[in-house]
Amino acid sequence: QVQLIESGGGLVQAGGSLRLSCAASGSIFSISAMGWYRQAPGKQRDLVATFTREGSTKYADSVKGRFTISRDNAKNTVYLHMNSLKPEDTAVYYCNAIRSDSLRVWWGQGTQVTVSS
Repeated sequence: QVQLIESGGGLVQAGGSLRLSCAASGSIFSISAMGWYRQAPGKQRDLVATFTREGSTKYADSVKGRFTISRDNAKNTVYLHMNSLKPEDTAVYYCNAIRSDSLRVWWGQGTQVTVSS
């Protein structure tokens, strides 16, 4: 009942910036938390940043100080601002959302971020 659409990925040079967007639709009133994960080729999907309904945030150690998660409630959209990008940030980035009862998790289709040296 929830659809997540990511956008904003692309190819950038090291040191550059990107802003990812995740627009939620459907039964958005049931969402209690949203966040971003990423998965590089041959690796597991790891947490990047989360943003709860209350506004608390959590970041992976590897992105602290460089990435910022934000939201626009009027647009039902969560953003990931990525600065000082490094080649090791290259991955498919996925938006996710958790239902308020914590019994369901939704995922977006992913958006590719590639950082060149």
